[in-house]
Amino acid sequence: MRSLKELSAAAAAGLKRVLANPDVAEAEVFVSQNGTLLTRLNYTSHIPSNGVEEPKSTANLGIGIRVVFKGDRRLSGFGSESSDISADAVDEALRKARQGAVADPDFISLPDPAASRPTLSSYHDERLMNVAAGDLVDAGWKTVEGALDVFESSEELLGLAGGDRSRLPGLGLILGGDVTMLQERMAIASSRMPKPQSDESTLVMSFITAMVEAQSAKGGGCVVGTNLETDFSLAGRQAARGAIASVGGKRVKTGQYDVVLGPQAVTDIFHNLIVPGLSLELVYAGATPFAGKFGQKVAVPGFNVYDDGAAPGLAASKRITCEGLPTGRTDLIKGGVLVGLLANDYEHQRILRDPNARQKLGVDPREHIAALAPRNGFRFGRGGGRHFDSPPGVSATNLVIESDSGESSADLIRKVRNGLYIGRIWYTYPVNGFSTGDFTCTVIGDSFVIRDGKLAEPIRPNTVRINHNTHKVLNNVLGVTESRQGTVLWAADQIVYAPEVAVRGVSVSEIAGYMDATS
Repeated sequence: MRSLKELSAAAAAGLKRVLANPDVAEAEVFVSQNGTLLTRLNYTSHIPSNGVEEPKSTANLGIGIRVVFKGDRRLSGFGSESSDISADAVDEALRKARQGAVADPDFISLPDPAASRPTLSSYHDERLMNVAAGDLVDAGWKTVEGALDVFESSEELLGLAGGDRSRLPGLGLILGGDVTMLQERMAIASSRMPKPQSDESTLVMSFITAMVEAQSAKGGGCVVGTNLETDFSLAGRQAARGAIASVGGKRVKTGQYDVVLGPQAVTDIFHNLIVPGLSLELVYAGATPFAGKFGQKVAVPGFNVYDDGAAPGLAASKRITCEGLPTGRTDLIKGGVLVGLLANDYEHQRILRDPNARQKLGVDPREHIAALAPRNGFRFGRGGGRHFDSPPGVSATNLVIESDSGESSADLIRKVRNGLYIGRIWYTYPVNGFSTGDFTCTVIGDSFVIRDGKLAEPIRPNTVRINHNTHKVLNNVLGVTESRQGTVLWAADQIVYAPEVAVRGVSVSEIAGYMDATS
């Protein structure tokens, strides 16, 4: 990969070249290079397979330019060029920005770092920037072997195989998933920050699904980290234990149940339904369940949600945003009250000058500037990497969910007493319009009936669907565990540090028999 010094030099030289054009009033040059190393995991006990296959890598390098042109209409445009950061690439990106320039009445100026300073330094694993192919393959095998160790030592599976380990393959043991390592480097310079700002970050992730095909049983595992010391075997072990525990799954009837949502289910609901609504962009558009509710109760007392892109040791931390501004902590829900929103610089400036801002937010934004600070302007969008070919959007980083009074998992299950444990969901999406808060999702694994305060029989995958509302979820929380698990969804950009959350009165519907499968 190109060094930070090379990227910074390219940003500085590009800015100087763009500003030399007589029709340019302001300019910003963003240069980035990203590497993604990935190996697929595919083990089947009854069909010949490699276990770990397709170790591969992808890389991208390029330059993106935002330009404000002189003139009465103050046209602004964006252009990019890939695989090149030379003077020719700068000229081509500028040509595209000029060709696509439009008059945006909401645009005020490019981001200004002012007096704020980043707090993170030397926070990534330098070895991951130069990781060897063997390290990637080893991580894949650690994940697979973690699952196989659990399968081969399971008394329950040995019972199904008549106590004979040689018969385990006949149960159809399947492992699928991947190990991903991300390498990110970027530099940015602009009219308002002529000295380039730069950053580099790393992230490792392991996802795996384990199945006992003959028993229609499935479990999932996930591990996220920042260095090569991450214990990848934990994902495999978690998935295999979940699949074994799901053997003999039963259906549950349509009705309302008190439920405990596991970390993956909590992550799925927040990623798809709640976090997007906590973006200043959607609040400005009036397209969120939280419109007009700033400073009001939106969850049970003691319930807290915050985003912290500058937290040392958390997997998605960054030194600066893709606007060159410091990352930091934004409290979103504190004590059940909506107290902050995710923002980039464009949205921050726009809401401060919007004559209808009080109606959209519920408060005067000029009285809550810190709560709307632009700490989340990132150029994400592909499940990893800081990409040069798009302007900054709004994204969470390390999203932390907690309660003022955390409990143990066992205490939470005892509190529900009779209900459901929902461990893993998918196809989570809004219905009746995003702003209503209504949603649906399907329960696909790691789920159980709760009876007399204990986990009882497993729920058969893909036989029950949740049809509920995010307002009801947040306002009917019965308890939250003290422990949290770093969890990431496929193609997601933020890491959610999710606890288990108990919720009262969740509506579930039985799915017809033809959906009774483990897909």
